[in-house]
This record gives sequence, C-alpha cells and structure tokens, in this order.
Amino acid sequence: MAPAAADHDALAARLDADFAALDAPGRLRALRAGVEGRIVFTTSFGLEDQAIAHMIAEAGLDIALVTLDTGRMFPETYEVWRETERRLGVRIAAYCPDGAALEALVERQGIDGFYESVPNRHACCDVRKVAPLARALSGASAWATGLRASQSLHRTGMGFASFDAGRSLIKANPLLDWSREDVAAYCARHGAPVNALHARGFPSIGCAPCTRAVQPGEDERAGRWWWETSDQANDKECGLHVGADGRLVRAVKAEGLADR
Repeated sequence: MAPAAADHDALAARLDADFAALDAPGRLRALRAGVEGRIVFTTSFGLEDQAIAHMIAEAGLDIALVTLDTGRMFPETYEVWRETERRLGVRIAAYCPDGAALEALVERQGIDGFYESVPNRHACCDVRKVAPLARALSGASAWATGLRASQSLHRTGMGFASFDAGRSLIKANPLLDWSREDVAAYCARHGAPVNALHARGFPSIGCAPCTRAVQPGEDERAGRWWWETSDQANDKECGLHVGADGRLVRAVKAEGLADR
C-alpha cells in the first residue's frame, strides 16, 4: 500500500527542518537516506545544477542525473553537457519532446509561435519541458532541483523540501539558501564545468530563443521570456516548478516548527 499523503507531508516537513542544519552535500545525503525508491536530479547545466551534479557524483549517491533536451538549447549548453559527462564519468539521461506532439505544436503555432502570446509560450513549454519532465519523474519518490530563493522574488517563499502533491513525490532544494556567489565559488573550487554563457551576462539559461542576457540591476531570471510582463508570465516560470494552481510548490511545515 502506498504511503498516505499525510506521511509524505510529514517526511517533507522533517527533511525541510533537517536541511537547515546541513551543508548542501549533507542535504543530498540526507535526502538519499531518508527517501526510499528512485530519486531524480534534473539538470539544465546552469551554475547551480553543475554544483549539485558534482556533489552527487563525488559522494557516489544513487540519484539519477537527467536533463530535458528541448531541442532549442544553446550550443554552449550542449558543450557543457558533454564536458560534464567526461569530467564526472557519468551518463546524463536525456528526455526529449514527444515527436508527434512537437510536430502538432509547430503546425499549430509555427516554429517561434511562443513570441505571439503567453498561452502559445506555455503550450511550447508544456510540450518541450513539462511533458518530458513527467516521464523523467514517473515512478520517482523524490526530485532534487537547483532552485535558490534569491533567484527571483517569486522563489523567496520556497522551503528546502516539500511534498509535490501533483507529482506525488518529495521535492528538495539543497541550494535554497545559497547565493549565486556561493555557487560560483563551489564550482571554481571543485573545477566543475561552467556554461560559457554565464560570463556573457546570462545568469539563468534556458532555450536559446527565450533567453537573453540580463541588464545591471535586473534579477537573475529577467532574461527569461523577456518580452512578457511579470503578471503575464507567472513571474518567469515555465511550469516545471508550479502546482495545479499555477503557484510554486511551497514547503509543508511540521507542527511546532517555527516559520522561516
């Protein structure tokens, strides 16, 4: 019999509380020790993901490394993917869009129809990212991500761990309280491969047609879907990290734990 939802909530709350006293590698070890079954880490080869991939490989943790290959990524992203596999001695599994769904999308809205409206952009993200993610996470008990609270105002309310009811798994954010400088220092210290676009003003890197360099004073995700206003675009989220209500999945707090 599958654990009740209350059990998942309790586990998420316990991990959320435990993570606060641990460093990021310790959080990944605690996640692996505390969750039975398959754990998946999804990487888009950004700075945060490179740090986490190194932590997982260095500790030899049984956590699957996967990526969502949308077919529209920058050449530099494919380069760092190749170098990451070489340096870490791992194979990163690719989940790609369904061919028939992608053909239907392009026939319906054109090759770059996502510029024309927010619903078009969401439809593109659904085919190229959300549906492949569902396959990547199928049967998984937990999902580790590279989300940080300081990446955008919309992400400041996240917890270290939460129960994603829509996907019925634990979602963990081991770098939640790290700054971008912390992540960069870790990658430099450990020689983790870094996407060359970061040095060209791209702190957040997605699909090539949908990402631009940020301007001084902009938040890290301002370059994503830059043609959309914040209220239109659900604060620069593609759908991977939002629930059925369109909001980011937050932590479930254990009874008696103080709010952060």
